[in-house]
Amino acid sequence: MLFQLASRPTAPFPDPALAETEPNGLLAVGGDLSPQRLRSAYRLGIFPWYGAGQPILWWSPDPRLVLFPDRLRISRSLRKTLRRGAFTVSLDRDFGAVIRACAAPRADAGGTWIVPAMARAYERLHVLGLAHSAESWQGDELAGGLYGVAMGRVFFGESMFSRASDASKVALAYLARCLSAWGYALIDCQVYTPHLASLGAVEMPRAEFQRRLAEAIDQPVAGHAWDDRFRGPASTGALFD
Repeated sequence: MLFQLASRPTAPFPDPALAETEPNGLLAVGGDLSPQRLRSAYRLGIFPWYGAGQPILWWSPDPRLVLFPDRLRISRSLRKTLRRGAFTVSLDRDFGAVIRACAAPRADAGGTWIVPAMARAYERLHVLGLAHSAESWQGDELAGGLYGVAMGRVFFGESMFSRASDASKVALAYLARCLSAWGYALIDCQVYTPHLASLGAVEMPRAEFQRRLAEAIDQPVAGHAWDDRFRGPASTGALFD
């Protein structure tokens, strides 16, 4: 059964366990993308995902793809790239540029799900200190990156992009290292992709994800998490020696 959300931002979401099995995880339709609504959604492991011309669709797939920050799988070739210092890395140096790059049409996909309303919503979350980006750079050129939402000890990954080989992987490696040091328990990757699985992401039943989320969502992280010292750019050669 697909649930229709009431228009007020405080309207509750249905239980994620009631999500459709086909399409996998579709739970509700409607509502808005206000910060209050998005906070409520992420606390329950629900996220918006829809395309141009569609109403807002809310999802909670089963199984859920997650990455434990300290279990990122760094291949031999990626480790060489990191040690060589081919890129510099930063956090929150240019959130707007990252989300615009993620929203740009890609050759292997028909259009984008990061419609302008979505981009504006996450930029509002960034101003509020809830949404963050990780970037990789070649000189002054943004080469790759990702963005997502951080609440409690969970980072909810939303999208990533790459303009150079390994650029998004380098940004993810830096982010995972920071998250692990700050005490984060999970990176939510939402749904399975071979690319994320190759980096160590694993599927778990939705019920298990919900249990881990409930344990971590109100837990504090290190007090220096996300502060200005990580805006960089910093050399990966020094960080991954």
